[in-house]
Amino acid sequence: MSTFGRLYRGETRIDFVGNRRRGFTFSGVMVAIALISMLFAGFNFSVDFEGGTVIEVENPGGATISDVRGALEGVGVTGAKVQLIGGGDGVRVQAEQLPVVEEDAAVAAIAAVAGVDPADASRETVSPTFGSQVAESALRALIIFLIVVAVYISIRLEWKMAFAGMLALGHDLLFTAGIYSLSGFEVSPSTVIAILTILGYSLYDTVVVFDKVLENIQERGERHTISAIVNMSMNQVFMRSINTSLTSLLPIGSLLFVGSFLLGATTLREFALALFIGVFVGTYSSIFVASPVLARWKEKEERWQRVRRRVGRKGIEDEFAVTHGVAQSPADSAEAITATTGAAPRPPRKRRRKR
Repeated sequence: MSTFGRLYRGETRIDFVGNRRRGFTFSGVMVAIALISMLFAGFNFSVDFEGGTVIEVENPGGATISDVRGALEGVGVTGAKVQLIGGGDGVRVQAEQLPVVEEDAAVAAIAAVAGVDPADASRETVSPTFGSQVAESALRALIIFLIVVAVYISIRLEWKMAFAGMLALGHDLLFTAGIYSLSGFEVSPSTVIAILTILGYSLYDTVVVFDKVLENIQERGERHTISAIVNMSMNQVFMRSINTSLTSLLPIGSLLFVGSFLLGATTLREFALALFIGVFVGTYSSIFVASPVLARWKEKEERWQRVRRRVGRKGIEDEFAVTHGVAQSPADSAEAITATTGAAPRPPRKRRRKR
């Protein structure tokens, strides 16, 4: 039987919980890098957050960034961010909020080096208070969203699953924010909308996994350790998670790489980039962060310690453990109990011989 066929039918033997250290190490390193970058490099906020004046003109004259900067400095405008858009067919300048006289002078200077009429220039002025209002609204929406979702998962599943899901969600947010900080991509309101969208997607994938874990606990909870149940559930829904991610990433990738980078639709870039990163990271965290965290946490519960001791005395868990390569000998189980939970396993009882 091919590997793909076994993966599609949920018959693989991937030990997600046993390999959790690799996933935790990778996530820890990436989150640390993200935090350092956000602390020292910050973000490249758009004019919608920082406020200021944006001027856009076509560029038939083929002006370079240095040409535009020189023209702006000639009229007393310094520190402006200059970009060539559409493969050099246009020029975009973002500066601090300018008085009307200085703005007109800047437009005339840019139009002169770009070879267009100043009347054809597009200009936009955004107040700094607008950015703070957007940020406050986004933060408020995020907090309300997290509270509602945490309460729902706690009621529908259990509070430890809600905590593990929130942990994975925080991982996704930091990971995505770190990529934006490291790459210098512009953070705009479209980025915020995309990030709020991927939060729902990430939680959806995690809830699907946890729902399967809960179902297997109810059916097999007395015959398997929690680690084996989580492994079982992950192998059963692994292909579903991959298929869901691929069907989401393909259209988002089309928006990002074809529409944005190849066709020059730059307005789609911030939105599609955040979606692409978030969907990918959300799938990763639901598999390699949320589920192993849940298994590691629940291993410490008295119920699962009793199950592990009972499984250790039997030597194997049952036919699923044998089939999926997660069976343990009594010695291995004893070591696992001590290393994982800190509880000493009970030795098997000796039967008295009748005389």
